[in-house]
Amino acid sequence: MSLSGLRAFGASFLIFSDYMKAAIRLAALMELPVIYVFTHDSIGLGEDGPTHQPIEQLIALRTIPGLITLRPADANEVIEAWRTVIELTHQPACLVLSRQAVPTIDRGRYAPAASVRRGAYVLADTDGTPEVILIGSGSEVSLCLASRDRLSRDGIKARVVSMPSWELFEQQEASYRDRVLPPQVAARVSVEMGSIIGWDRYVGRYGERIGMRSFGASAPLKDLLPHFGFTVEAIVAAARKSMQSAHTR
Repeated sequence: MSLSGLRAFGASFLIFSDYMKAAIRLAALMELPVIYVFTHDSIGLGEDGPTHQPIEQLIALRTIPGLITLRPADANEVIEAWRTVIELTHQPACLVLSRQAVPTIDRGRYAPAASVRRGAYVLADTDGTPEVILIGSGSEVSLCLASRDRLSRDGIKARVVSMPSWELFEQQEASYRDRVLPPQVAARVSVEMGSIIGWDRYVGRYGERIGMRSFGASAPLKDLLPHFGFTVEAIVAAARKSMQSAHTR
């Protein structure tokens, strides 16, 4: 369809991107602007169990040259992500969306979503240089915001960066990347319900990665989140640990 000049898209669960890998790879090789919409993107599937809970699929998509992968955090980011991919003329793109309910971020309080097209942006900041940076994608961004509030109450200056797309962020000029992730701020925490592989490039030597190091499990979401460390308490503890490591470097 795409070779015929139509703008084609397909949709399925993220776990089934494994079956579509050859077609996605060919679209990237042929520079065809096919759009893939993947849902049910995390262990949030709950009782469907580990067979349907994607772990390594996100990083697998991110390794395909020429493919743009976007995992938006809320409805506003979904709109901006769609605007971004519909403008692509020689690249396929994947929109990776959540199955569980995701709050719409208050853009009156936090930054607008227009910078989604730059891959990552400062969603919530602090006065002066932050002491720690929380980096998230998708449904975990709201968890980062809640963790920032907890850290702020404890007197810790925390920045939240929403990073829906590694590929788009890497395309930005170095000055922009350094504004979002200042090199002098070594204390960082990444939060994503997928494999932790690759996040070290953004959290650095002294950072912490909250993610999946195993397959998921069959249980309600309310039980899975604390079991795998996706809680405000776990993120705050990781932030403090990273700050301590950066302080003693």
